[in-house]
Amino acid sequence: MLCWGHADVRADFRRVRRRPGGYGLAGRFARAHLSLWRSPEGVAKPYVVWQTIGGNPENYLAQRPDIDGFSLQIDVYGVSVTQTRDTAKAIRNAIELKANIVRWGGDSRDPVTKSYRYSFDVDWLVPR
Repeated sequence: MLCWGHADVRADFRRVRRRPGGYGLAGRFARAHLSLWRSPEGVAKPYVVWQTIGGNPENYLAQRPDIDGFSLQIDVYGVSVTQTRDTAKAIRNAIELKANIVRWGGDSRDPVTKSYRYSFDVDWLVPR
């Protein structure tokens, strides 16, 4: 799915770095490979991957849509539960002013890499 709003979403993710304490929690953001859900190898933890999982324009009867809605899944990976949750909180605090969190996915641990993961979904409205 083509997401015209990706530039806006990336800009808001970069706000995490500018927030006090944000850069240390989420120093890198990797764009997920849509089919693989993976970051590039060797990325320092914590890191975040995200992908568009759906979307739709705001349709009107009298005019063309002026805003598009996107649903994103955000996955945070870290070396500990605390690091992963703290990074997820920093991201939540930075993007919650522009996006609505619609699902908390909870904690898990990858059996191969031993990385901890916290997942959540957001709905984002992006002006055209």
